[in-house]
Amino acid sequence: MSTTGKYLIIIGAVIIIVGLLFYLLGDKLNFLGRLPGDIRVERDNFRFYFPITTMILLSLLLSLVLQLIKKFL
Repeated sequence: MSTTGKYLIIIGAVIIIVGLLFYLLGDKLNFLGRLPGDIRVERDNFRFYFPITTMILLSLLLSLVLQLIKKFL
């Protein structure tokens, strides 16, 4: 099996697992997007939302998972 094929299979499996986690634990994951540091401005006719802390946290988590996958392959 080629390296690209392995990576595509692993990425697909990770997407399925994450999707199942969001489906099964959706109510318990409502803190995502509401962390301290996420910017939220709400006015009468205006709403601005920038989840910077959530993006940094998810980026670190994804980097860790990818490094672990790379180490074991």
